[in-house]
Parts: sequence; C-alpha cells; structure tokens
Amino acid sequence: MRELILQKLKILTDAAKYDVSCSTSGVNRTNNRKIGNASASGICHSWSADGRCISLLKILMTNYCIFDCEYCVNKASNDIQRASFSSEEIAELTIEFYRRNYIEGLFLSSAIEKNPNHTMEKIIKALLILRNQYGFSGYIHVKAIPGADPILIKQAGLLADRMSVNIELPSEESLKLLAPQKHKKNLFLPMKQIKQGIEETTLDKKHFKSTPNFVPAGQSTQMIIGASPDNDLTIIKNTQNLYKHFNLKRVYFSAYVPVNKGQNLPSLQLAPPLVREHRLYQADWLLRFYKFEADELLNANQPNFDLEVDPKMMWALNHIQHFPIEINQASYEELLRVPGIGTKSAYRIINQRRCSRIRVEDLQKIGVVYKRAKYFVTCNGTYEGLKEMDAQMIREKLVPKKTFEQLSLF
Repeated sequence: MRELILQKLKILTDAAKYDVSCSTSGVNRTNNRKIGNASASGICHSWSADGRCISLLKILMTNYCIFDCEYCVNKASNDIQRASFSSEEIAELTIEFYRRNYIEGLFLSSAIEKNPNHTMEKIIKALLILRNQYGFSGYIHVKAIPGADPILIKQAGLLADRMSVNIELPSEESLKLLAPQKHKKNLFLPMKQIKQGIEETTLDKKHFKSTPNFVPAGQSTQMIIGASPDNDLTIIKNTQNLYKHFNLKRVYFSAYVPVNKGQNLPSLQLAPPLVREHRLYQADWLLRFYKFEADELLNANQPNFDLEVDPKMMWALNHIQHFPIEINQASYEELLRVPGIGTKSAYRIINQRRCSRIRVEDLQKIGVVYKRAKYFVTCNGTYEGLKEMDAQMIREKLVPKKTFEQLSLF
C-alpha cells in the first residue's frame, strides 16, 4: 500500500511541476545517508501576503485527462504513467507531511478526470476532510475546474484560501489551434464567479462579522509563453485586462517546456524562452506598480520586448524626448518612469525634497541605481550622462557589444 502511494506521489508531483501559479523550487539531490531528504516529493515554496516564505505540497489529484491539448504533458493521447489519488489519500498525505514539518500548506491542481464536476467534487471532498475531520487551518490553494457547476466552485471557495483558473493560452486563436476542446468563455466564467464571490463577501463582512471567508487570498492565473505564436503585445494586453476585469492577485507566466511533438508546436530541441518569460514578469510589474499601460510598452510596430534591456529601459529609450528630467522638480509619476528609480526610491525622493534639495551624492543613499538613472535625469541642474541625448549611444553604454561568442558543441 505504501509503495503504491509513493508511486502515485512520484507521478503526480512530477506532473504538477509545469504549473507555476505558485512559485516552485524543485531539486533532485539524493539523501547520501546524511541528514535531510530532497527527493522529488512535490514540495515547493510560495510567499504569503506578509512576505513569509511558506512550503507547500504541490500535487495533482490526477493526471488522467479527457482533454487532448497539444501542449500538455498529460493530454489524453500521451502514453505516460497515469495515477489518481482519492480525496482521502490527498488529505492524509497533506497531514502526514504537515506533521513532519515538511510543509505549511497545500497546492492542489488536477487534470480533468471523467468530467469537470467529478474532478471538482473530488477536490472539495479532500478539502472538507482536511478542514473538518483533521481541523487543518493551513494555507490551501486549489484549481477551479472550468466547466464545473457554480455551486461546486462556491463550495471550494469557502474552503480554500486561494483559487486559480489557468487560461494557459493568451488568445482565442491559440486555443482553437492547440486546445480546441477549451473555450475562452468557459475559462472566464469561474473567474467571474470568484471575483463576484469575493466582492459580495467583502460587502457582507461590513454588516455581518460572522460572514464566512470566500477565497480570502484572491485568485490568480497562468499563461504559457512560447507554445503558440502570440506576441508579447497580445500577452501583456490580456494580462492588463485580466487585472482590470477579474481583479486578479497575480498573472503567472510559464516558459513553455517542449514535451510533445506536433506540427503546431515548437521543436523538442528548442530551449524554454526563459529570458522572454523574465521580461514579461518585469512588464507585469510595470503594469501593477508603475502605472504603465500595455499600449505604452508595446505597439503594432514593435510587438515584442527587447530581450537585451528590461521593458522600462526599452520604453525610456523609445521616448528619449521626455528626458532628462530634474530630480528636484519631477512628479512621483515622472520619477517612476526613470530607469534605476523604483517605487521606494521615488517615494523617498519626494519626501526628502520637503526638507532640502537633493544632490547627486544623495541619490545612491536614497536607493537610486545611478549608473542607469544618470542618462535620464539632472540633479540640481547637473547632468552626468552623455553629451547628447541619443538613444542608440545610451543603449551601447548600457548594453556593451559582446567581444566574444560562446561556441556551441552541437
């Protein structure tokens, strides 16, 4: 029995590694007869709202799937090892890991076994056992299965801390191409229901303190990058719309790892687009905290991010006519657009100016990355950038040309 559970654990934690809706850190280090064990048991790390790093058991309920999405390792037509946990097994595993102090919470996702309602019911049953039978009060993040009955989504929302619906592909065209059994409308319905549930709960709590929590940690989603021909403009516009319409906590991006052959898919030899994924996360940060709009960052003439410079630097070089700005006069919003100045350093500049004028030597103490910012600002009338405000020359200073090239062995 124990061997069977371990075999299922190995299969379903390995299958869960492609979901990045919670941050992950997989390792393969062996025990080597010393202290500790880092076997592939599906433990990943995430961060709570107050910044604490917490360990989660990251696992699929099942990798049996009725869908045949071209990009997915668990697609129905793939000849892979399959396994399915019962709700009782998931609950017992979580508690056993928790009692051994391996984890503080659970991240439970699933392929769609038999039908969406059947899968959602199994997930809910596992949560009910954890919350009611074991009295588990730790963090739980579960997937809302598109197509499941709204009553089931609501029931899961009352038991979980966070829920997510992975839209996976950024556009309707990509869904038709790689996942024709999925429809954008069906993906958005549970997201809309979760958003409304959170808003209603917040409103009710103002009048009735005993109102039960509904998805108190909010909802998130994930998009796969590089499996479909969608450009960065499409992805970042969709991201902006998801934040505006569904009030998401996070949109995660997952660089596509080629696992399947297919005429519509990238080659199996192609490396995952990790730099592109990183640029999209930087752009996501600009949307959420720096008051940028998607249309400002990219347009039809330049639909993809420059992989050599970050999106904020790219915007600044494309709008060089707005610079330099004077540190002692610029508004908070203008400061946020200067490469090398973050939200905290912009706030400190505004505060410091109330006491005295800021000098060049003050900027680094405030937290400004001056070696980047100096091309775009004057401080007390002093400009320490280049003689000319030339975007190409500034770019060459910031991204020196490579003097050598790593040869490939293949």
